[in-house]
Amino acid sequence: MVEKNGGVDGKVALITGGTGGIGKAAAMALAAMGAEVVVTGRDKERGERALEEIRDKSGNQKVSLLLADLAVQAEVRRLAQEFRDRHDRLDVLVNNAGLILSERTETPDGIEKTLAINHLAPFLLTNLLLDLLKASAPSRVVTVSSGAERTGRMDFDDLQSRKRYGGFRVYGTTKLANIMFTFELARRLQGTGVTATCLHPGAVNTSFGANNRGLSMLVFRLFKPFMKTPEGGADTLVYLAASPEVEGMTGKYLADRKVITASQTAYDEAARERLWEESEKLTGLKRVVA
Repeated sequence: MVEKNGGVDGKVALITGGTGGIGKAAAMALAAMGAEVVVTGRDKERGERALEEIRDKSGNQKVSLLLADLAVQAEVRRLAQEFRDRHDRLDVLVNNAGLILSERTETPDGIEKTLAINHLAPFLLTNLLLDLLKASAPSRVVTVSSGAERTGRMDFDDLQSRKRYGGFRVYGTTKLANIMFTFELARRLQGTGVTATCLHPGAVNTSFGANNRGLSMLVFRLFKPFMKTPEGGADTLVYLAASPEVEGMTGKYLADRKVITASQTAYDEAARERLWEESEKLTGLKRVVA
């Protein structure tokens, strides 16, 4: 990935969920290119192990860790403030952290957990760091979605899946939300020098979903030996974060470095605006992007 993607030497990148899976692989690649990389995670011990590995393999000591549980909005806000306290610029924000749950669970904020982590956390964090991104322009916001977005259904009367819950369906809906958020963010940021793109990493062999149960999860695990490595899954992510080839590209959804078409709902401007408004309500975020 390093040889193929150009570089971000001297730039600052923040990667959520960067202590494992494709997030760690992306952190490794960007650090090897000379970027100052900040990764987020929930567990200090795991995070410190990841830092040691990333620094050792990339040869770059400018890799640091911020701890936060992205299911809790107060911690997302604290994460944004801690990043600000340490850095006066942000060139690349990678919204990577995500999960899938077989049973409906609520966060301490009373929000369905898949929605909270997969969509509301990146929505809130991105908005809280927008002024830094603008000040650092040209800068990039890259959000990890999934081909599972095609199984999603955007029901604004039941965004928190209280009436009906299915792990893969809800996961797919949050991945659709990632794309809708990206497209709407790109529209709102026109002329600022900040670009917004998202990607389907492909089926990747990581620990993702390891704690879930059910037949669908069993099938998922059976196919893991045939899936991409974390490095392969991170390739398009790193391409969008670092490559000069995509400088200025915005409002696009990619897989294998190629622009692809998302579900029809992602192109519905009214639906995107509605999702943005509902997300503002659920996060208590009143500021609107200029």
